[in-house]
Amino acid sequence: MNHVPEPTLSRRERQIMDIIHRFERVTAAEIHAELPHPPGYSSVRTLLRVLERKGHIRHDQEGQRYVYVANESRDDARRSAMKRVLDTFCGGSAEEAVAALLDIEARNVSDAELSRMMAMIKNARRRGR
Repeated sequence: MNHVPEPTLSRRERQIMDIIHRFERVTAAEIHAELPHPPGYSSVRTLLRVLERKGHIRHDQEGQRYVYVANESRDDARRSAMKRVLDTFCGGSAEEAVAALLDIEARNVSDAELSRMMAMIKNARRRGR
């Protein structure tokens, strides 16, 4: 399936996607058990159908149960989400995104994290990006 997933996810849909990515293959009952303050089981099944319709997941039938799998890796989903954030809030500028992040998180960024970010910047410069 080469369907591009719809970008918008509700809070509950994001929670379900996090569980699916963590488990890789998971049933509705397992998702229900992992959700914080879970809604009813039928609501979880409805959300899974919505996520399937939006193109984020698919299911395989194993005996009497459905096993849910993400259609894209967590890394691909993260890149897609970051691109939407960059385009929507930062005019496509990575510099503006980093500046906003550092403005918000400046108190919480350790020297080790800043050193790793500097190394990433140097590596990106060497690769010509």
